Amino acid sequence: MNRLYSVATVRALDRCAIDGHGIPGYELMQRAGTGLYQSAADRFPDTRQWVVVCGAGNNAGDGYVIARRALAEDRLLAVLTLSDTGKLSGDAKTAFDDFVSAGGRVDTFGGELPDDTDLVVDAILGSGLDRDVAGAFADAIAAINEAGLAGVPVAAVDIPSGLDGDTGRVHGTAVAADMTRSFVGLKTGLFLDDGPGLCGELELDTLGVPDACYDAAEPQLRLIDADVIERVLPPRARTTHKGDFGHVLVVGGGPGMPGAVRLCGEAALRTGSGLVSVATHASHAAFIATGRPELMCHAVSGRRDVEALLDRADVVAFGPGLGQTPWAGEMLDAVADCGKPAVWDADALNLLARRPGPIENRVITPHPGEAARLLGLSTADVQRDRAAAVRQLQARYGGVAVLKGAGTLVDSGDGVPGLCVSGTPGMATPGMGDTLTGIIASLLGQGLDTLSAATAGVQVHASAGDLASLDGERGLLASDLLKSLRYIVNP
Repeated sequence: MNRLYSVATVRALDRCAIDGHGIPGYELMQRAGTGLYQSAADRFPDTRQWVVVCGAGNNAGDGYVIARRALAEDRLLAVLTLSDTGKLSGDAKTAFDDFVSAGGRVDTFGGELPDDTDLVVDAILGSGLDRDVAGAFADAIAAINEAGLAGVPVAAVDIPSGLDGDTGRVHGTAVAADMTRSFVGLKTGLFLDDGPGLCGELELDTLGVPDACYDAAEPQLRLIDADVIERVLPPRARTTHKGDFGHVLVVGGGPGMPGAVRLCGEAALRTGSGLVSVATHASHAAFIATGRPELMCHAVSGRRDVEALLDRADVVAFGPGLGQTPWAGEMLDAVADCGKPAVWDADALNLLARRPGPIENRVITPHPGEAARLLGLSTADVQRDRAAAVRQLQARYGGVAVLKGAGTLVDSGDGVPGLCVSGTPGMATPGMGDTLTGIIASLLGQGLDTLSAATAGVQVHASAGDLASLDGERGLLASDLLKSLRYIVNP
């Protein structure tokens, strides 16, 4: 499944199965615990001394189901609780009672895990956590993470404890799991912010919830399918010519900043543009053309110069290395009025923040700092809820908003925003945004609409980064993606 849900929606799905389709809640709990037990046993077959750490509520109930299975197969070392088991209720109490009836014993967590532990099950806190973890719960998470650092595998029930199920933020502290088995529906927090770094290998178990429940559920995000590249970039007909693949005009490169437009232009060429021109400051137009002769470089001194070039272009890539000088302001006036499909990035966005306004045939590609300026927020505010931020960007500026970062988001305001889970930390280097701008502009010039170009462009960019990083993440350069692009756009 590629749909990501809010915690509230997953709860509604759970209730739909129970109230609407007559599946007992305890049956769902047993399916959850049994599935996680079997998955962990298969993934870590040599482990025989399991410790299950339980909190309260249904997350703990899943833990007691797991413990009962581990006990039956002689894998259980200990079950440790952080709550008063006498206060358990509902399905969690039933799970606890069944475990005790099977001969199980539950001890209160005393600050550390047994020395012989060779696998830990985190059944402490569920996806609905909305406050910082403290006290014995924080101590238990610290003990689990210490064991994990020592090489003990950690399996999380539904979501690593301490992780916000909606935003992916850590509430004070959180378990770092080696595997997470999520139930009923994938929560957005598993894929945002700190989520991907804490989940380990992520699995989904729908627990047999009927399809009819999902038909009525609205996802928060959808995962961008890597196959989108093949769908939008089929093999070319033998009779095509360069005029069929668009003329991209890159506008940017203020005084002393030629590198960004060079990266952007070359990325557009490598993605398949038929023609790429660069409108840049006179101080380095010749320098760019010398380094990449396939780029048609034009020195522009003001609005009139660039307007003549805009008339001949199909698509505009605006902002790489632009600067915020009066010269840049003239470029802004010309591009904003030209009516051509465009991608705005970098200093074009910083100028836009001062003179906001929507344009429907535009893609904006801010990083979190630029997004904060565009929205009048702090960068921390943007990162705190990236899904909300990308929706606000689109609503305010129109067209398609691409919020870059770990888990790039794409929103057109019409449907469910897309989330890219490809890419590598090695891509956190200068110039990566310039290559993305060129890629999306190229796809626009090849006939894709703004949403398709942005979605496929984000995936192309991330996939090229993954391929380029095979030689190592540390030290990856934006220009390293240019060679990889040719392979990625010819699937």
